[in-house]
Amino acid sequence: MSRERPRRATLPPAEENIKKLENVINEGNYYGAQQMYKSSSARYVSAQRHSEALDILLSGACLQLKNGQVTCGSELAVIYVETLVKAEVPYDDDVLDCIRKIYKTFPQIPLPQDLGEDEDMQQLNEALGAAKIRVDCCLSFLKAAIKWSAEFGAHRNGSPELHVMLAEYVYSESPELVGLRSKFAINFWLK
Repeated sequence: MSRERPRRATLPPAEENIKKLENVINEGNYYGAQQMYKSSSARYVSAQRHSEALDILLSGACLQLKNGQVTCGSELAVIYVETLVKAEVPYDDDVLDCIRKIYKTFPQIPLPQDLGEDEDMQQLNEALGAAKIRVDCCLSFLKAAIKWSAEFGAHRNGSPELHVMLAEYVYSESPELVGLRSKFAINFWLK
């Protein structure tokens, strides 16, 4: 006697899930939305509906990042690239535009400029810590995208455009560089 597997329900169009997930984020439930984005996209991937899984992940990464949820957004961005690899999506301008869209939603937050008191130094330390998290998250995403681009049709070292994005973000947001600029400003003001 063989057991029959229960039939899975058919998946709705990705747009329906995207709208539901946007509502969860708009309610402020970022972590719950994160888990739902991951499970929804996984269901589409297992059903071989990769383009819809990519749409869900793109939407989720951008929305989480726009709401300042860097860790959640970058995790979805990395899963987006992993899905490109699983689906063996070739490198092209359309996919590069999607990667660029995610990249542009990574927050770029200026550090406090007027430093002087201990409270200001505390703000600077907190800002540097947040900048390090943003840089690490963006680096993970762009390194994965560069690796994908090298494997699926761009230059053998990866897309030059992706390398430029990586360099721009590191230069503009790196805590080490920002820290050096801030240290210079502190020394200037103390003289």
